[in-house]
Amino acid sequence: MKNILITGGAGFIGSHLCDRLIKQGEHVICLDNFFTGSRKNVEHLLENKEFELIRHDITEPILLEADQIYNLACPASPVHYQLNAIKTIRTNVIGITNMLDLADQTKARILQASTSEVYGDPFVHPQKESYWGNVNPIGIRSCYDEGKRVAETLMMDYHRQHNVDIKIIRIFNTYGPRMAENDGRVVSNFIIQSLRNEDITIYGDGSQTRSFCYVDDLVDGMIKLMNTDSFIGPVNVGNDGEYTILQLAEMIIKLTNSNSKIVFRELPSDDPCKRKPDLTLAREKLNYQPKVSIEDGLKETIEYFSKIL
Repeated sequence: MKNILITGGAGFIGSHLCDRLIKQGEHVICLDNFFTGSRKNVEHLLENKEFELIRHDITEPILLEADQIYNLACPASPVHYQLNAIKTIRTNVIGITNMLDLADQTKARILQASTSEVYGDPFVHPQKESYWGNVNPIGIRSCYDEGKRVAETLMMDYHRQHNVDIKIIRIFNTYGPRMAENDGRVVSNFIIQSLRNEDITIYGDGSQTRSFCYVDDLVDGMIKLMNTDSFIGPVNVGNDGEYTILQLAEMIIKLTNSNSKIVFRELPSDDPCKRKPDLTLAREKLNYQPKVSIEDGLKETIEYFSKIL
């Protein structure tokens, strides 16, 4: 049994990771400040003696025993990370520094949940890990984009300077049950609007593309990377199926049998036109392959939102 610390463990992705690791027989310490995470995402685990929940903000140091650290603590949707931009970048920079110091002290292996946002609005498509990106350092999204890029820098510097055992994963658009209904992400927005028979709002003309990864597939990739000895990353993990935003809206209207109409609004600044992972490295190094189709994943997510609404 390993002692595994998950920061942001009560969030959408973190709570699914907690579930999987508990199921595998590990001892899990879930750390969360509940800014975007929710106690209800992990309350079904509270009676399990191998699960601990600690309310803590990683911008403050903490000393815990750990064999592995998954650092997921950071708001991941524009609505939330722009709400307090300074807090977001402090979490990405000071927070990861605290976690790297902890990893150094305890000799734990640490995985940083980075993001496809490090590629910005890319000139290279699909995006390979070797691409350095096209990010606006002073834009409204830069607290997140540049924060995650600095976090990757810190990971590599601690590895080179202190020999900290690191892993870097670049997460592409992820969806599934336990997404926050107010997080402003395209999948949750469209599902909620469809279930309420409200107009579905598309920003821009809907031709911009995204690749959508079901949360179970992402968790598979995270655990595989954490437990691979010979490879540190960075590595893209997601689903390389590519859909326009308009296609996604039409799919969700059909799956929900909704009467919603599609309306178009102005595209926000720095919103990427294309986003799709090149998964060659993940397949080669991790034997990673997403398994859940977008139709099946959307059905599960729609069922979840139907219950909570």
